[in-house]
Amino acid sequence: MNVFITDIAVFLPGDPVGNDAIEQILGMVDSLPSRTKKIILRNNGIKQRYYASDPQTGQSTHTNAELVATAIRALCARTTKLTDIKLLACGTSTPDQLLPGHGVMVHGELAESSPMEVMTTSGICLAGVTALKYVCMAVASGCCTNGVATSSELVSSFLKGRMFSGSDKQNPDLDKHPHLGFQADFLRWMLSDGAAACLVEPSPRLNQLNLKVEWIDILSQAHHLEPCMYAGASKQEDGTLLGWRECEDLRQAALTDVFPIKQDAKLLNSTIIDVIIDKTLIPIASKYGLKADEITWFLPHYSSHYFRDKVFQRMEELGFTIPFERWFSNLTTKGNTGSASIFIMLEELLHSEKLHRGDTILCMVPESGRFSCGYMYFTVE
Repeated sequence: MNVFITDIAVFLPGDPVGNDAIEQILGMVDSLPSRTKKIILRNNGIKQRYYASDPQTGQSTHTNAELVATAIRALCARTTKLTDIKLLACGTSTPDQLLPGHGVMVHGELAESSPMEVMTTSGICLAGVTALKYVCMAVASGCCTNGVATSSELVSSFLKGRMFSGSDKQNPDLDKHPHLGFQADFLRWMLSDGAAACLVEPSPRLNQLNLKVEWIDILSQAHHLEPCMYAGASKQEDGTLLGWRECEDLRQAALTDVFPIKQDAKLLNSTIIDVIIDKTLIPIASKYGLKADEITWFLPHYSSHYFRDKVFQRMEELGFTIPFERWFSNLTTKGNTGSASIFIMLEELLHSEKLHRGDTILCMVPESGRFSCGYMYFTVE
């Protein structure tokens, strides 16, 4: 049975935030302006992003579950009835609490909905892809007649200055080596908030564009690579993670940066291209007989513009060249919303004037948590 994404809706909270206003909203660390901010912003290419944070009080304006519920209501306002949804799968890396699961918290926000199957998927950037794959498999197998897959991030609450304890150390080599000194401060200037909801059905809707799901494939390299992006843990010298529950003094753990999201930027820089191209794209393309010249649009989720040329160069070296004019990204204007990014991209492309019947779309979603990567392939109908 075929499955189709028949609509996508997004919710980006608040007004767009320019680069000069980030520190006003997130706050400073130890009352000092960041020395790495300008370097990171210069490399990532992001000009504006959205935060679910009141610029006056610093308090969150939405929970993660509320972000998702708002996107789902926007989807239902133009496509289907909320009471007709049979399956809800919600992916995120930043749930509002450890327990209950994120999916049922979203369902709890939808008081006007009906009983339905609910699934929660976790992870980092792939959390939304796994949610979509679950819904697609359920609809394709006939287990349900439709489903909504969501992906969202409320990351701003992790990035507030109060969450850090002086991560921006003096580093004379920052200008020469922009991968240095970014362990915690790096992500403060990269990540932002947003949510997306996709309606999946067994047939395309008439008089509109639909995305036929050809395949979704994910490969993990965790069996031989150490963690790179993490939260709620500290990284040990041997590359393993010590979880927050093993800390003798949890109050001290919070003060010493165990809970904030961190990225081993040096490991990321040396490893990510090999993972997403050599070890994932090329095997998956071989598996499906995919040719670069068959792809109308390439949607790469990269955390930073810094990686754009590196991805292109490696694809070209391996004979899988997709010219930049067939790439689509809104990183500059919508920011890096983690697991929601690829769907925020897809929504903008789907509702633009760029797509035509028969076009193909290849989506690339890397996850540096412990180095996984997913690819999705769609045909426009």
